[in-house]
Amino acid sequence: MSFDQSDKTNLSRRNALKLGLAAGVGLTVFGMNARIVLADEGQVLKVAHPAFDQDWSPLRGGGRTFRWNSIWWASPMYFDSQGNIKPYVFTSWESADNTVWTFKIDPKAVFSDGSKITSADVKGSWEVASMPNTKSQRADQVLSKVKGYAEIAAGSGNELTGVATPDEGTVVVTLAAADPIFFMRLANHIAPITKASQSRGSDGEEIIDWYKPENKPVFSGPFKLTSIDIDAGKITFEPNEKFFGPKPKLARIDITSIEDNVTATSLIKSGEFNAHTELVTSTIIQDLGPEFSAGPLIPTSQHFWFNTSRAPMDDPKVRQALIMAVDRDGLFKASYPDGPHKKADQILNSVPGADNSGFEPFPYDPAAAKKLLAESSYGGPERLPKLLFVGISAPAIQAAAQFIAEQWRQNLGITAVDMKPQQDAYAGPDQNSVQIFRDDVGTRVPDAVSYLAGSIASTSSNAQNKLGGYKNDKVDSALAEATTKAADDPQRVALAQQAQKAFRDDWAFIPWYSQAMSRWATKEVKGMEKNLDWQIAEPWNISIG
Repeated sequence: MSFDQSDKTNLSRRNALKLGLAAGVGLTVFGMNARIVLADEGQVLKVAHPAFDQDWSPLRGGGRTFRWNSIWWASPMYFDSQGNIKPYVFTSWESADNTVWTFKIDPKAVFSDGSKITSADVKGSWEVASMPNTKSQRADQVLSKVKGYAEIAAGSGNELTGVATPDEGTVVVTLAAADPIFFMRLANHIAPITKASQSRGSDGEEIIDWYKPENKPVFSGPFKLTSIDIDAGKITFEPNEKFFGPKPKLARIDITSIEDNVTATSLIKSGEFNAHTELVTSTIIQDLGPEFSAGPLIPTSQHFWFNTSRAPMDDPKVRQALIMAVDRDGLFKASYPDGPHKKADQILNSVPGADNSGFEPFPYDPAAAKKLLAESSYGGPERLPKLLFVGISAPAIQAAAQFIAEQWRQNLGITAVDMKPQQDAYAGPDQNSVQIFRDDVGTRVPDAVSYLAGSIASTSSNAQNKLGGYKNDKVDSALAEATTKAADDPQRVALAQQAQKAFRDDWAFIPWYSQAMSRWATKEVKGMEKNLDWQIAEPWNISIG
């Protein structure tokens, strides 16, 4: 008598979803079945995915599916989980003037059919990722400084004129302006390396569904896509036997869509699944243990930003009073008592210059805060307009915002506070109805200057839309000078630190936490560490048990 292993798996999953895993007995039996499945199938990563995503193209540069780009596509270089840059398709990079960069391709680099990865493939992959119709969320972060990118983005060109291919193993990139850290911008999977003749049509546009198995695509990463059922929410990857890097340890990766977080948590707890794409719940540590969401701190942080152009935040003494009235140790404990994130005192984290930055943490001093509010143009809490928070969505964020509001009530007598989950609805002209935006800032390269350029420079979206058109000439000039310095020039870091200290003096935000990049995998799963780009840094090292 034959017994199909997949039937057993599908049956148990179907029953589990039908029953909602409500019964304790059912869960126990289910857990036993799951252990049998794992024992039979060995090295299989079973991932719960939080949505029925319809588009798995690796060229979108963001979204949930992007989290898995590194398993099936190679990148020019990559950052490991400790933030060290490693060669991958490119083995070397150099520039004499930070404007013309020369990259050499690993002669061993091949696609899954054994054909060479050439400079033409690199150029074509970058060009198709840059095309407006590809709708890449972040191709500009990688390629915007390359000559020809501006024309492609504007719809008036389809070639990166600044990318030359003198031979099949060399890529020469000319930038529109010098950029000492351009090589770092390439070390990610935002614009992964594909076989350009498969992903890009003769019109320069992305070929629809080119990556699906029925179109016989070839892959550059350690695994290849072997089946995809969009409607059922099931995707399977198997090892790429021709991968030019280390041999993958897994036999298979199964990704299954499970939209409900409670169900997904139960399935992971029972052993039916051993990983998740992105599980964010306030009880994740209690439910699945500290190892599940552990991970390195990445250069991303979450804070409460003050709209400095909106009353009463237009008065610096009010801003200072509101910050000094909040016990930030208590704020962190109220939201993430068990981690995995870490309390922040400043913006910078996990980049050179974040340690010993000279940024003096804001003090907690309720008496001084009360005095400042009395000295302000408002004279006290009674004349303040209602304070509106936006971006207050997930449970941990709600807990943090409520803690701040309660501190203001206790220490300053402020009672008129409102909170809304939507954030985008209040950007641009509608920002004048909001005083406090909860949002993250960060960088995809380990560099203090790019971190602050996207956070507090007057040209940044954060300064324009969250900080109410914030502009401090000291901040802008320090960052502008810093961008001209080489990556290893101590002045680059010193100027960034100077900019952050100048921002501190404006009392424009309540620091909250530095973000850990969670593994989202059970402790039996090894090698799931992510990097600063939210990618599994070395997917060939993933193993079970």
